[in-house]
Amino acid sequence: MLCPLLNDMYQITMTYGYWKTKKHEQHAVFDLFIRKNPFGGEFTVFAGLSEALCFISDFHFSTSDLEFVRTKLPNAEEEFFEWLSKLSCEKIKVYAPKEGTIMFPLVPFLRIEGPLAAAQLLETPLLCLINFASLIATNAARHRIAASSAGHKVTLIEFGTRRAQGPDGAISASRYSYIGGFDGTSNLLAGKLFGIKTVGTMAHSFVTAFQPEEQLLTTTLAFKDQSDQTLDLLAESMKNRKELGFSSASDGELKAFVAYAICYPATFLVLVDTYNTLGSGVPNFISVALGLHKAGYKALGIRLDSGDLAYLSNQSRKLFREIGNSKGIEYFKDFEIIASNDLNESTISSLNQQGHSITSFGVGTHLVTCQSQPALGGVYKLVELEGLPRIKLSEEMSKVPIPGLKHPYRLLGDQTSLLDLLILPSQPSDPPPQPGQKILCHHPFYRQKRCHVIPKEVQPLHELVFDGKIVNPIPSIEETRALVQEQLKVFRPDHLRLLNPTPYKVSISHTLFTYFDELWSQNAPIPEIS
Repeated sequence: MLCPLLNDMYQITMTYGYWKTKKHEQHAVFDLFIRKNPFGGEFTVFAGLSEALCFISDFHFSTSDLEFVRTKLPNAEEEFFEWLSKLSCEKIKVYAPKEGTIMFPLVPFLRIEGPLAAAQLLETPLLCLINFASLIATNAARHRIAASSAGHKVTLIEFGTRRAQGPDGAISASRYSYIGGFDGTSNLLAGKLFGIKTVGTMAHSFVTAFQPEEQLLTTTLAFKDQSDQTLDLLAESMKNRKELGFSSASDGELKAFVAYAICYPATFLVLVDTYNTLGSGVPNFISVALGLHKAGYKALGIRLDSGDLAYLSNQSRKLFREIGNSKGIEYFKDFEIIASNDLNESTISSLNQQGHSITSFGVGTHLVTCQSQPALGGVYKLVELEGLPRIKLSEEMSKVPIPGLKHPYRLLGDQTSLLDLLILPSQPSDPPPQPGQKILCHHPFYRQKRCHVIPKEVQPLHELVFDGKIVNPIPSIEETRALVQEQLKVFRPDHLRLLNPTPYKVSISHTLFTYFDELWSQNAPIPEIS
């Protein structure tokens, strides 16, 4: 599906207009950026670059693409389609931060330079590839922050395939939630494509498929280190349950657990809320886990999918410890407790405040659909043509892009980021910022908001990533994931907190501020009042 027709109709109509008026080869500069961070937060994880570069490197119109475009532009000249058939991105340059960089509004995620028509045709597909990827990665990073808010070391698993917006949405969600900080996915295809750890237990249907009166085809399990010796796991589990006084537990559920344990004795982890979590599910799990222990295996744990997760996890952990202590089995107290059930960052934060014994969160719908904000408002604006700045004005100040070809820098103090600064490299009066030098930094839109900064370190945010071809090897998904976590450590906690975060400063140099102000004054019409 990644082809030039993954586009809006107006892109091809404009392209024909550029070609017809002989503007198609004029040198253009476009910025792809956001105006506002998502989810009411103050940061965005930049993602989707690797897919964007692969798309640009293979950009071409196929024969069938051209035939379709002809039906949409029936009056266009044949020479246009001949030109379109040879169009590629060999003259395009792309500058960008490393994928996984923490970014902020107005700082370009991508700077696209090259022939006007070719660069224009990249707008919609690049926004499609960058917007959703960055939204998911940011959502995942926020869930990671929420999960770690009380000092808990928990695992985060993406469970959202069944709720995602189609197969492409599911695969993208798995990929970019992993980049954003999740530890695994339930999506097998994502595991195959990207090498992400896949995790799965069982659904309620497995438990309800077994009835109390049912006869299991096999109830025996070979001992782990003595394959010639077997244990009747069902009989052993029923004996354990009787000895422990778990009289109200479901026989059908126990048989389901025994059947599952015989299949997966070394990775036994089951869903315990089918009938009654503390009255049946957890007792049946313990009964089977003791049987597995006798055969030389260690069960892994349980999954909770309903009810008061804080209370149920704490009571389950208490019971595990009591049984472990009474039986002299040390690892029982460390059983995994996975919690699911429509979780999001706020419920995870609430669970941390309540106190819980959960070791892993499985997050689905709210993660992959980004229910609290289903789209990232990335935009793609022309900021320079033939070396001259271009500006779009709006009655909404936040919608006015900063004109001209700009270089972004990150200014840091003692290993903490202070602000991002945009400069105008075409102007001799706007040299790159230097460590130890005082720099006047302006708010992009308000003259009275300014500050002096003396950075200890200056980091250029952009690097050349595409110059007719991909410049450097694309980092692995693991490298990008690690970069996100490294980046988050650079920013103050108040910038990253989920509620009422402190806005992070994005500033422009004095030269760029003056340039921007003059250009705005020149282009804004002066109203007449009569």
